[in-house]
Amino acid sequence: MIFYARDITLSFPRPALIMGILNVTPDSFSDGGKFFDPEAAVKHGLALASEGADILDVGGESTRPNAEPVSEAEELRRVAPVVEALAARSGKIISIDTYKPGVARAAIKLGAVIVNDIGGNRTDTAMYRLVAETGVGYVLMHMKGTPQTMLAEANYEDVTAEVLEFFGNRRRTLLQYGIASDQVILDPGIGFAKTAEHNLQLLAQLKRFTIEQRPVLIGASRKSFIGKLLGTQDRLPGSLACAAWAVQNGAQIIRTHDVAATLRTVRMTEQIQACQA
Repeated sequence: MIFYARDITLSFPRPALIMGILNVTPDSFSDGGKFFDPEAAVKHGLALASEGADILDVGGESTRPNAEPVSEAEELRRVAPVVEALAARSGKIISIDTYKPGVARAAIKLGAVIVNDIGGNRTDTAMYRLVAETGVGYVLMHMKGTPQTMLAEANYEDVTAEVLEFFGNRRRTLLQYGIASDQVILDPGIGFAKTAEHNLQLLAQLKRFTIEQRPVLIGASRKSFIGKLLGTQDRLPGSLACAAWAVQNGAQIIRTHDVAATLRTVRMTEQIQACQA
């Protein structure tokens, strides 16, 4: 299985990739405000790179439930200097976490090679045309509604089947707009229009997503369902358990706030897997 993003080509199977989360926002659910200043954000991004992140995922708008949307101009103001600096200095793959085509286009010009798009359920086609035109990688994520409405839309008869159906339908749309399958990563959207039980079901049935023959990204890091299920504010142990389980069951990319701990957890899991072969 091949994934390419402009001049980057990755072959799978391979050791799982670690995607470090860099929120340049005042209100993200876990680290909002910590890296809102561009200089602080760049410093943190370089730290994530030094800890072993393969991909740095830069986002300028919180997508937590009920988060207030921001304008394209404000989102660009937040992310542009960070993307530019990290593309020049980190030596890592840069991803832009946005659903706005204008922000994605600007970030690509500054060095981003992956668009991580929570708006995979969109009805407009501008983002698809941009991805096809530029040849960047594309993270297709499942979500119902928007961050403002998704809590009310967490209704499924079979969440895994419905997410798989969404991926099948949307991948056909991407092909129609000239996006090759090799450009696509699949993200089931843990925590996006999902209850805690839905998240557990998706993780438990993760191997079903391998039939799509595309890299699978799992982003469970520090999400509220972990604290809810474990009855604690400390979400790191639960996040690491999700990462280990995901890699054991076919995920190739783990998106995390805690790069060093997650990298060690994932590599240990892979060592155990290697002894099973």
